[in-house]
Parts: sequence; C-alpha cells; structure tokens
Amino acid sequence: MGDPRRLKKKFKKPKHPFQKDRMMEELEFLGKYGLRNKREFWKTRTTLGNWRHIARQSRTLSKEQALEVQQTLIKKLNRLGIIGEQAEFEDVLLITVEDLLKRRLQTLVYEKGLAQTIHEARQKIVHKHIAIGDKIVNSPSYIVKQAEEDLIRFAANSPFAQVKE
Repeated sequence: MGDPRRLKKKFKKPKHPFQKDRMMEELEFLGKYGLRNKREFWKTRTTLGNWRHIARQSRTLSKEQALEVQQTLIKKLNRLGIIGEQAEFEDVLLITVEDLLKRRLQTLVYEKGLAQTIHEARQKIVHKHIAIGDKIVNSPSYIVKQAEEDLIRFAANSPFAQVKE
C-alpha cells in the first residue's frame, strides 16, 4: 500500500521554468478560471497529457486491443462532457487544457450564476455551500460529469439556499 507520507506528484513542472510566453499563458488561465496557483494548471495539463499518451500508445497495439482502449477512453471523456457524442478517436488529440478547465466545478458554479465572480465560486465551494445532488462537494477542481451538471445547486444547510428561493 505504501507510506502515506510519500505521495506521488500529480503534475509535471514545465521543462523550461522561465519562458515568458508560457508564463503569461499560465497567468491568463489562472485569472480566467480562478485557479489558486500554477500547480492546479499543471495538474490539468498533466491529466490531458496522460489521456493523449494513452491515445498515442493505443496506435501501437493490435487492432482488437487498440479498439478496446480507444472505446474506453472515448466513453470516459464523453461521460465527463469533454468530447461530444459523435466524437471520433482523433478528437481526443484535439482536446485543449481549456476544455478540461471548463468542466471544473468552480467554472460551472460561476457559469450557472450561483456566484458573481469566479473567485467567489471557489470560496463558496470550499466553504461547503455547493452540492451536486445531495452530496456536498468542497473541491473546486472536481471535474463535473455531464449527467451531474444539472444537479449543481446550493447545499440544503447553506444560508444562500434560502436567499435564492
């Protein structure tokens, strides 16, 4: 099981830490999506890179294995709402970091109008005012599945729930 004090990082740092163009791009995403720090952006980028890696690796497998891996990946991305129903396997390689950031709970709370700013959305999530269905979710980076998108609302015990009604 391993020592709990030796957790693996869920992100990869940039190979060149001081490239001005990349740093400015990261700062734009931080401001637009209300990320706490660049580490959150790097986690998202690493997740996307892992999916792309699976997609590229599947091309080297036998046809039966490749088809199984590709179908599994497409179903997962479709369930998350990152790609559409009619998506081809080549569309997996066209996914951007922004597509993934749009599926975060923080972004969707802001877009639904439950918060006036993206930063307020983060605060309401962390302070346990937001629920998906009946379950309170306090992680702004939670990737909301397409089926759960309509279930985002204020928690029953939140003072904001009474204000909205």
